[in-house]
Amino acid sequence: MSSTTSADVSDGADRILRPRPRKPVHSQLSHISNLSEPNGALDPHTNGHATGTTSGRSTPVPPDAPQSVKALSSARKQVRAEQRRRLFPTIEFASRVSHFDPNSDYRDFHGFFNLFWIGLAIMAVTTMLRNVKDTGYPMRVQIWGLFTVKLWHLAIADFLMVASTAVTLPLQKIFRDAPAGSALTWAKGGTAIMSIYQVLWLALWIAVPFLLDWTWTAQVFLILHTMVMLMKMHSYAFYNGHLSETEKRLRDLDDPSTASRAPAYLYPTPENPMGTVATSPRSANGSAKQHEIIEKDLPESSEESDEISQLREVLARELTSPIGNTTYPANLTWWNYLDFLCCPTLCYEIEYPRTEKIDWQNLLSKIAATFGCIFLLTIISEEFILPALTDASLRLNNTISPPSPSEVLLILAETISWLLFPFMLTFLLVFLVIFEYVLGAFAEITHFADRHFYSDWWNSTDWMEFSREWNVPVYSFLRRHVYSASRPYIGKGNATVITFLISAAGHEIVMGCITKKLRGYGFVCQMMQLPLVVLQRTKWVRGRETFNNVCFWCSMILGLALICSLYVLV
Repeated sequence: MSSTTSADVSDGADRILRPRPRKPVHSQLSHISNLSEPNGALDPHTNGHATGTTSGRSTPVPPDAPQSVKALSSARKQVRAEQRRRLFPTIEFASRVSHFDPNSDYRDFHGFFNLFWIGLAIMAVTTMLRNVKDTGYPMRVQIWGLFTVKLWHLAIADFLMVASTAVTLPLQKIFRDAPAGSALTWAKGGTAIMSIYQVLWLALWIAVPFLLDWTWTAQVFLILHTMVMLMKMHSYAFYNGHLSETEKRLRDLDDPSTASRAPAYLYPTPENPMGTVATSPRSANGSAKQHEIIEKDLPESSEESDEISQLREVLARELTSPIGNTTYPANLTWWNYLDFLCCPTLCYEIEYPRTEKIDWQNLLSKIAATFGCIFLLTIISEEFILPALTDASLRLNNTISPPSPSEVLLILAETISWLLFPFMLTFLLVFLVIFEYVLGAFAEITHFADRHFYSDWWNSTDWMEFSREWNVPVYSFLRRHVYSASRPYIGKGNATVITFLISAAGHEIVMGCITKKLRGYGFVCQMMQLPLVVLQRTKWVRGRETFNNVCFWCSMILGLALICSLYVLV
């Protein structure tokens, strides 16, 4: 037989054609891989009807044979039929879905991530070649030159800004050491002192770039770093202030006759959205019926002692880290504070889960990717964003032939259309450089084990979902220190509005510092997300995931180009 045939010839004396061994293609197509020999042949039958030199056909079963014999014969025929391979290749079909089908369980699209970077590399190389042809240099220098203007001013100011947050630690020690009831406790004067300091501190470092007449690139770095340090300082101060009051209350329980027995309050969390009165872990595991029986049998003094014991247990657990290795106030050290400043999180905890060692290859790759993203962001700004804005500005500010209102609208629409794709790339690169590479690098340096900096926000179907998944560190901060802190006093709806207001104000401050204009466009656009969320959750729109995700992406891309055009040109 020819070597090109689709069946192998056995080397044995039987010269039987046997199918080539092959891996089952799909679980729905083959269930007999364990029944075959390594060479693809079936096991010889041992029921007396076939031998090792069988031709592949068994002796017919008599009509009056037992049902068990008929079942075995039928099974053998079915197996042989499934194992038999034709000389001409066959295609096996089954009920399957494509990788992009909404019902598919396939989630690995890493190849498209690599393709994204290859496409950006092609864009960068093409742009540099065009620049060499036009100017003789591979890069334009309009933005690159801004990076070195007053660089020492930026370095010194940034160091002083970070160092000025350290006043929080000695203040926390003062608030803790203050006797209960005095004006310097956290509950009385401490909260006001830290709030005033943070407001003055933020105003100072927002004003510094304007007073020193910095470039917009330096302002972007300092204002973003200032916002990060503000949230870190606030979280550190208010969480440790809460712990200082908890410790005072725990100490007061040493003399139960004068101590407050009000139950501890658990603030709202994603797992506990309503907020509840805290109970001890021991009491939480028991049933209500068991507690009723115990309370009936115990005298009044025993009930009071049990109540104090449970409250003491809740307060002591609050002073202990979630991991259980450190207890307040052992965390009030300079090393702990410096470690928190370097950790990629905005919410302070006494201790965090850690990795055993640094993955140096991962760290170096993230550092290289950070500079690569900055390089690409600069090219996109130089080649696609800045020329479009400059051209539109010249046309709008034409004093010889001022444009009519209709021409102004046309210029704005044209500029926005030119900025759509560059801003989409800019948005994606900013996301990668911050949440994947910079935060990932700091997590590697500090052995920070929790790398959940974002979720699959690209599948968002409304802006509320996007706010939860796009920036997990900021979302966690706002939920913990704004929403959860205000909800017990003003309710769920008002707390949500307050949270959006503070977030929108922060974004407006950043845009105002970058453009040196206070217009409110970003604030208004972000607050418009609330009615959009309400609309997307109506019965007519809710559940249409593809439609809502397309709307999200369209509004995101259009909104970025629109806001930039309005701030720069209007």
